[in-house]
Amino acid sequence: MDNSSGVGVLDKAALVLAALEPGPATLAGLVTATGLARPTAHRLAVALEHHRLVARDMQGRFILGPRLSELAAAAGEDRLLAAAGPVLARLRDITGESAQLFRRQGDHRVCVSAADRPTGLRDSIPVGSQLTMSGGSAAQVLLAWEDPERMNKGLMKATFSAAELSAVRKRGWAQSVGEREPGVGSVSAPVRSPSGKVVAAVSVSGPLERLTRQPGRMHAPAVVAAAERLSQNLRR
Repeated sequence: MDNSSGVGVLDKAALVLAALEPGPATLAGLVTATGLARPTAHRLAVALEHHRLVARDMQGRFILGPRLSELAAAAGEDRLLAAAGPVLARLRDITGESAQLFRRQGDHRVCVSAADRPTGLRDSIPVGSQLTMSGGSAAQVLLAWEDPERMNKGLMKATFSAAELSAVRKRGWAQSVGEREPGVGSVSAPVRSPSGKVVAAVSVSGPLERLTRQPGRMHAPAVVAAAERLSQNLRR
């Protein structure tokens, strides 16, 4: 076998995945493409299906599975973190407010990168902080593009409504006034993977004395631009 790793079963599994890269394949097609014996090809395809690395289409043919997309997204998110620091620092300097990057983890959102306003009254969220998904503009962004089931589940405990999430999707950004903490406002926009999936939210936050009760009017363009720069980084 060409390019053998020395671990036969992994080499054969890699052959099955490579054979599915061009598109769906029947078992007979896998046998032809890989050169594997029919029982071996079937056993490997079914095992890969168990781990969601392979799936079936409506005709029962083997296709690449959803787990591969999830792993690819995770690899892209590492590039996201590498690019986040300079983008958030620039956003902080443009707006004069603290800037953050959030990812969703289950029922929480986690601050994975931040650039705080250096002086004066500010909203500081340390990296690693777990915040609720029930309120705040970043929570709105991370929930607005979810599938209906997850969205409806998230709305059960949320301070915002389905109509507000619809508005977020239409304009491409969210704002909050005192949702997460009294006296604090924020603006957030989505960061998207190359497939278009929302993988993070860029935010600025600060006291309402500066942001006013319509923080989006002041800072939405800058926040959307920062989110787009990070999305572009993932597309490279």
